[in-house]
Amino acid sequence: MIWSQTTQMKRILIFSTLLMLFQASASENQETQISRKAYLDQWRQTAIVQQREYHIPASITMAQAILESGSGNSELARKANNHFGIKCHDWKGASIYMDDDAKGECFRVYESVEESFKDHSIFLTTKNRYAFLFQLPTNDYHAWAKGLKEAGYATNPQYSDLLINMIDELKLFEMDESSVTEMKPQSISTSISSSMFSPHNVSLHANKVRFVVARKGDTYVRIAKEFDMGLWQLYRYNDSDPKKDYLLEGDIVYLQPKRKRSHVHETYTVSSAITLNNIAQKEAVNVKSLLKLNKDISSEFQVLKSGSKVTLH
Repeated sequence: MIWSQTTQMKRILIFSTLLMLFQASASENQETQISRKAYLDQWRQTAIVQQREYHIPASITMAQAILESGSGNSELARKANNHFGIKCHDWKGASIYMDDDAKGECFRVYESVEESFKDHSIFLTTKNRYAFLFQLPTNDYHAWAKGLKEAGYATNPQYSDLLINMIDELKLFEMDESSVTEMKPQSISTSISSSMFSPHNVSLHANKVRFVVARKGDTYVRIAKEFDMGLWQLYRYNDSDPKKDYLLEGDIVYLQPKRKRSHVHETYTVSSAITLNNIAQKEAVNVKSLLKLNKDISSEFQVLKSGSKVTLH
């Protein structure tokens, strides 16, 4: 009987110890959960910086980050610093496999949360299916939210409503900067930085396409590396020969696809000898689209005479 009581006491002691350890672990996990307010306070400025550099509404970036990462508490956010649920498409960096729409899907892994925010911006600005979003005002978060859903960013049919409701609830729209510096096609600055190794200043063309101005000694390779883009993307976005790498000081280099039409000018009047390719770069319009609009021009490299008119829209 004494032996039985001793055994029972040991069992109770072991159970109590395990219970205490479980409660401590649960308490620790509860303490490490990030509140939505804390998350917002921590990454608010990062979202605003992304708007200034990539012209994506800060409210949209912040709402997506909160929704996709569970305010930084999701397994993907904790293990991979991936706060936007971006998968491994065209990704050459570290990766992690998790269940999502299907089992064992590949997701990108980042060294820091800041890198995740930046890659989210690059992802949106370099994918053709999101190009139309950059024709929208940065203070129209309703249109951006609906556009993201239409472009297939997420499979949830309520995705746009979730974003809009969150922005309204948290007043994230107060983060958006309504004014965006735009460069007029006929007066694009070609001022060059004293140091060609400093980061390029990204500007937004009036036709809603992001670009940088080449400096002396610049190459497509250097710019592609700076913005973590494929060299093929720069060639494609700038209607350039893939064999070309050199750039002239003052050349416009687009960082996303040019538009199929000009939303600024109906026509372009040639004032001095110029090619259609040059006009395409000035007006941020795809040269193939210009050829379709101007059946009388046989080649993008045809030299156009002064007084000629080129249809842009």
